[in-house]
Formats: sequence, C-alpha cells, structure tokens
Amino acid sequence: MIVEICAPNYQSAINAEIAGADRIELCAELAVGGITPSSGMIEQVIAAISIPVHVLIRPRSGGFCYTREEIEIIKKDILFCKKMKCAGVVVGLLNKDFTIDSQSMKELVSLAKPMHVTFHRAFDWIPDQKQALNTLIDLGVDSVLTSGKEVSAEKGISNLVELKEIANNQINILPGGGINSDNAILFKEKGFNQIHFSGTLIQDDQHPEKLSMNSPLLLRNEYVPISNIELIRSVLAVIRE
Repeated sequence: MIVEICAPNYQSAINAEIAGADRIELCAELAVGGITPSSGMIEQVIAAISIPVHVLIRPRSGGFCYTREEIEIIKKDILFCKKMKCAGVVVGLLNKDFTIDSQSMKELVSLAKPMHVTFHRAFDWIPDQKQALNTLIDLGVDSVLTSGKEVSAEKGISNLVELKEIANNQINILPGGGINSDNAILFKEKGFNQIHFSGTLIQDDQHPEKLSMNSPLLLRNEYVPISNIELIRSVLAVIRE
C-alpha cells in the first residue's frame, strides 16, 4: 500500500521520508486546507528528499471557483513544478454550482503532463460524485483525493468503496481525511492501494502569550479575504488630506 503524507512545511517532508512514507503532498497552511507552497520550499524539498513529491496547487484559501487571472497563476505554478521535476501536482477547479470546471481542468491536465495529476478534496463538494468521477477519467486525471464526501474517510468508507468500483482501475481513489493508526488497516482490508494523511503533531513555538497572529474569521471555507477598494481609499483619504 502506498502511503502519501501531506507535508505542510520543509521539516514535515523530511520527517515523512525518514518515517518510511512512499511520497508526499507538499503544501502550506493546513489550517485553511492547504495552499500552494512557495517556490523556495518546493525547490528545497525536491533537493532534500528522494521520494516522489506531489505539490498542491491552490492559489488561495476559500472555495475552488477561480477567476481567469487565478487560473493563470495556477498554470504558472504547474509549469514551475514541471521545471523542478516534481512527480505530480494536486489541483481542483469547480464551477459556482460545485460541478467540475471541465474546460479549465482539461487545460491544466494537458499542461501538467507527464506529471501525475490528482484532483484534490474539492471533489467532496461535488453533488454527483459518480458523474464527476467519470468526468475526471475522461479528462485524464490520474487520482482523486477524497473522504467519500464525509468528515472523515472512515465515515465515508462505503462511498469510497463504491467510487473504487466505479473507477474500475481507470483512476486511483486516494482515501484521505482523518486516517490514523487506529483505522488505517480498514482501507487495506477494503482493497485500497494507497492512503493519504498528515500524521501531524502540534509543536510549540515561541510567541508572545497575548498577541496572536491568527484570525479565526479567516479560517472559514465560505470566506475569501480580498482587499477592498473603498476601505483602502478611506484610509488614504485620511492620511493624504
């Protein structure tokens, strides 16, 4: 069974290889579900470890419906990963109705090849996963990361098994979400050939006790933080009088 570790920083990537993982999904900021890591991190991780590196390509937190400009950013990040000889990229684009943005995904898959392409857990926001799975097969996507549309892969196991049967080896079903040492064997017993988890343990860091840099308001899927023109102008108006 292939074990993929979601590594949100350089040290996590190093630890994953030391622990015996088969590959990593490199990202940043797990608190918001992961975003694209910096080019510096990608380059340094590629140089430091020998197991395959799949890079999450997600330009921002929030939902998965992107503007044309954001899709251009995604394309540039994919090309950088190809230049760095990454083994794969992990990406997912949806329409406003939560169906797959097929046209954009077609462009991205074509651009990414011959790298492995995984459609990430945006898949779990799709109303009709069975139809979506066939769409991804037609698009040439190699894997889909999913919890079976539940809060954890363990709770979604029946859906995952059904998706694996529909896939019929035409696309890899990669269970992910809440997998740990207590339930990992379940996925092996159900015939899955790979699993995805982070294996993270919170490590203390130095910080002033009463001054947090976190904003709980921004840690919500329904919000995309965007600088507001009028708010900026209101401040400029005060200081430029």
